[in-house]
Amino acid sequence: MQRLLYIVSFLLLIACSKNAMPGTANPVAASVLRTVNVSNASELKAALADAQAGDDIILSDGSYKGKFVVAANADGRADAMITLRGSRNAILDAENINTGYVLYLQADYWKISGISISNGLKGIMADGIHHCLLEKIRVFNIGEEAVHLRKASTHNSLRELEISHTGLKTADYGEGIYIGSAKNNWPNYSNGLADKCDSNYVINNIIGPEVKAECIDIKEGTTGGIIRDNRFDATGITGANSGDSWIDVKGNGYLIENNRGTNPGGTIFKDGYQVHCAVQGWGNDNLFKNNYCEVNAAGYGFNIQLSGSNGTTSGNKVFSNNQVVAAASGVSNIPLSN
Repeated sequence: MQRLLYIVSFLLLIACSKNAMPGTANPVAASVLRTVNVSNASELKAALADAQAGDDIILSDGSYKGKFVVAANADGRADAMITLRGSRNAILDAENINTGYVLYLQADYWKISGISISNGLKGIMADGIHHCLLEKIRVFNIGEEAVHLRKASTHNSLRELEISHTGLKTADYGEGIYIGSAKNNWPNYSNGLADKCDSNYVINNIIGPEVKAECIDIKEGTTGGIIRDNRFDATGITGANSGDSWIDVKGNGYLIENNRGTNPGGTIFKDGYQVHCAVQGWGNDNLFKNNYCEVNAAGYGFNIQLSGSNGTTSGNKVFSNNQVVAAASGVSNIPLSN
């Protein structure tokens, strides 16, 4: 029954992706009810604290020093999202890669677009958010991970982000995009149960160079996302905490397609894509289609863990239309699907 639910959810997700932009319920109907122009950190914090459905918060170019919070009670609506936008020259700068989140997002129906995020322990931390769109944001010079979806954040879209220079404090946690929580952290974030960060889209992003861990880490307990049309650059990956691939998949029912990964070579990088079983029942039913993999390493283009100390995986498929270059061990450790 659990497998059937995964499949049904996955098919619905694909159908929705062909007919609507994920991250918004009805973007055509979304309306601006109030325009709020800000030009310094104090004005930005005030605008975030007073945010109302339909607000269009526009940042002037400049450096916004500090840490910024969107509280859980500051929700937009499907027909009136709250927008926070500016150019790449509008930079949220937390000034310290050793502590804190540059932007802490906890509300639904937000669109954050165009700005830059820099110099925090974590770039964008998202807890319990739904139907949000993060687009065209540059995230760089971050102590650990750049963007983290956590605490059952669902139905969000990460599009056209540009992520580089993460893990500057702790390379072990220097992922570009992190979806969900590791099992050891479930007691902290989801009452000991799976952190169900489900049905999120990661589309057309540039991740790397100098991302110290995986470009994308998909954790156990998450289901049914789409990872599509991204570009991964393994330059600067460290291999810390087993971060030795572009993507490590521990969730279920992900579609990973049309991505392009490159690696400059060296002994740290191992496989293009990996699937692991961190908890029995997870790491299953993931599909890899039409990805281009320039591996330049001793491993595989696609390395699917079949069994290990935590359990076994099943239902993963690597399709024959994937292209793999310079993977010494071969295209995949499992038979290809047509």
